[in-house]
Amino acid sequence: MSPVVSSSRSRSSGKSAGSSAGKSPKADAQKAKAAAKKPRGKKIAGANKIVNTLLPGFSRQMAAMLSSGMPIVACLEAQEEQADNPSFKMIIEVIKRNIENGAAFSEALRNFPQIFDDLYCNMVRGGETGGQLAETIGRIAGFLEATARLKRKVKSAMMYPVIVLCIAIGIAIGMILFIVPVFGEMFADFGADLPTPTQKLLDLSDWLRVNVIYVIIGFGIIVVAFKKWKATPGGAYAFDAMVLKAPVFGELAKKIAAARFARTFGQMVRSGVPILSALEIVSGATGNRVAGAIITNVRGAVEKGEPMSSAMQSQTVLPMMLVRMLQAGEKTGKIDDMMDSIADFYDDEVETMLSGLTSLLEPIMMVFLGVIIGGLVLCMFLPIFKMGEVVSG
Repeated sequence: MSPVVSSSRSRSSGKSAGSSAGKSPKADAQKAKAAAKKPRGKKIAGANKIVNTLLPGFSRQMAAMLSSGMPIVACLEAQEEQADNPSFKMIIEVIKRNIENGAAFSEALRNFPQIFDDLYCNMVRGGETGGQLAETIGRIAGFLEATARLKRKVKSAMMYPVIVLCIAIGIAIGMILFIVPVFGEMFADFGADLPTPTQKLLDLSDWLRVNVIYVIIGFGIIVVAFKKWKATPGGAYAFDAMVLKAPVFGELAKKIAAARFARTFGQMVRSGVPILSALEIVSGATGNRVAGAIITNVRGAVEKGEPMSSAMQSQTVLPMMLVRMLQAGEKTGKIDDMMDSIADFYDDEVETMLSGLTSLLEPIMMVFLGVIIGGLVLCMFLPIFKMGEVVSG
């Protein structure tokens, strides 16, 4: 082969290699950008499970690795390798690619609002701005863990009465549909009038056996209509207002809202998030629309120059102790510390109330179960107790 041909081939191969090398980073950037945009707005499979169970651990591990001096991309690579959930693994991969292409961590997180909400992203942005990213993510992890503990306490306290109620209703319906008719056939042979409670129960059994499918459909329609009403802004607000007015559960809801407000607001202030932005985000983090509307009004007053504690004096949902602690925090410049203290206090209050409520509900539900089942049994056996009167009649 001639030197000229060899040289020209070398030049052409070098040119093509250089061309492909020049295009490769741009192509990779476009792919990463497309991958980042793709999940935004789309529903992520298992998003609730990721937020409730995986996100606190992810945040805690990120804080530990960043504190040790690992680069953020290396931290994400380690998280991606150990992630078992396919959806979460994909999310971490896209976040890592965005950061490799020059995006800030907080901006990369915003591609997945179902997982990383405004609270998370704004706290991360505050940590980036203040040069305390590891510490901030550690605080986020603590906040998520405290929130998860509170949710578990509420769910576990409500689980027992709900289970007992479902069992009572199931047993009652089963007895009315399958057992009462057997007694009805036996009583029909007596040829006499039955006691009024027994006759009413037999009439209910006959009606329910004929119309059971319509009852199920009607119940389904009511449930769906209630969910749709509750999903509307007006319905959600009205429902939360009714919860706040409930005898025992209203006080519990107020303390839960106070704990969430205090912990969320304190963490955001400590992370360097501006007060107005923090109030805007916290208004949606209390778990109660009425409390959220109050915080929105407080934000408007603060925007006009009024202190937060003064703006919260007239409201009746958040406890006055929280307002006093906030006022003390404004005077000393330690709002975050005061909010953390009051959040711990109301977390303990909620736990105490839930324990007492569970202890109170146990005998009440047992009595309820006894009344329902015992009432049905009594109605069925009442003619037998009065056998002589029925037969002689």
